[in-house]
Amino acid sequence: MARRPTLEFWYEFASTYSYLAVMRVEALAEAAEVDLRWRPFLLGPIFAAQGWNNSPFNIYPVKGRNMWRDLDREAARLSLPPITRPNPFPQNSLVATRVAIYGADQDWLVPFTKAAFEASFAKGCSIAEPHAVSSILDRLGLDGASILKAASSDTNKGRLKLAGEEARSRGIYGAPSFLIGDGELFWGNDRLEQALDWAQGNRPGRMR
Repeated sequence: MARRPTLEFWYEFASTYSYLAVMRVEALAEAAEVDLRWRPFLLGPIFAAQGWNNSPFNIYPVKGRNMWRDLDREAARLSLPPITRPNPFPQNSLVATRVAIYGADQDWLVPFTKAAFEASFAKGCSIAEPHAVSSILDRLGLDGASILKAASSDTNKGRLKLAGEEARSRGIYGAPSFLIGDGELFWGNDRLEQALDWAQGNRPGRMR
């Protein structure tokens, strides 16, 4: 039996469009018979390297206003709850990302990821403070305090740093991003279907 292709899904907990992708990528990938590799990372250091100390949606207010309206439309189209705008935006995603990096090989990574995004963008809750992230883990039936302690270890901090370095080295500059095994990069929630198509081998100029 042939191995299924794999799609790497790079996401940032503070990213609005990562939220939309998180809530739909699993079902679409399964329907396409493509395996998913969930890759949490921090976008802040990549922005800083480009000279930005804030989200481009804040740096360019007109772009930001349109983004929030677009997010409202897309949430409605996808039958998601109405969007709540985190205050402040973007949220500090360090703690949540450390937890996700620690849980990269655990079966709770995906439920935690979805719950954290829902807390931020569907419920208007903070995910910046350790106690907020711990509460999300507890509600999933996990030991939030123990996981946060492990996620704060130097070893796990090193894993997070390596993930950021890998993202930069592979040309990732925004979130969500989708990487195929051949190195093809797709950026943005609206490119998810294209990325899955490419992973399946359906590419321009090639017979389907």
